[in-house]
Amino acid sequence: MQVDTFQFSFQVYESAADLDPQDAMLLLKAQEVSALAYAPYSHFYVGAAAKLQNGIIVTGTNQENASYPVGICAERVLLASASSVSPNTPVESIAISYRSDTISSDHPIAPCGICRQSLLEYEIRMKQPIKLILGGMEGKVYVIKEACMLLPFCFTQDDLYSSSSRSVSA
Repeated sequence: MQVDTFQFSFQVYESAADLDPQDAMLLLKAQEVSALAYAPYSHFYVGAAAKLQNGIIVTGTNQENASYPVGICAERVLLASASSVSPNTPVESIAISYRSDTISSDHPIAPCGICRQSLLEYEIRMKQPIKLILGGMEGKVYVIKEACMLLPFCFTQDDLYSSSSRSVSA
């Protein structure tokens, strides 16, 4: 038997004030757009803001509907917007924030599984990592250098066409 380990590192900042100015600006934009989310069922309003390689800033918010839980997360709205506004332009970084009617927005949240897969595939398609900046309205902020780090043992196009086993290393 062999035992493998998967680990990754991320930066933890005490607050958005400690971030690089560009990252702080992007997180502030994500916080602002979270107010535009449509979340009448969960009361959990998520905003995302991305800086594209060409300098354009794109935003997205979660969008719920009465056929709950059939909705779309802020991260996937953002990726679809980025692809529409500036096709074939890599995303350099994405900030994700939230507010809620029921819990305090004082800690970072991470994308859901579907969003992690979508972020990973966007990175693969654009051949460039996406830095993630995760924070609430206040409190600590996490910075993760590549979105793919959130999805170990990921499923990719290679798995559809290759019968070889994949090894994981970090």
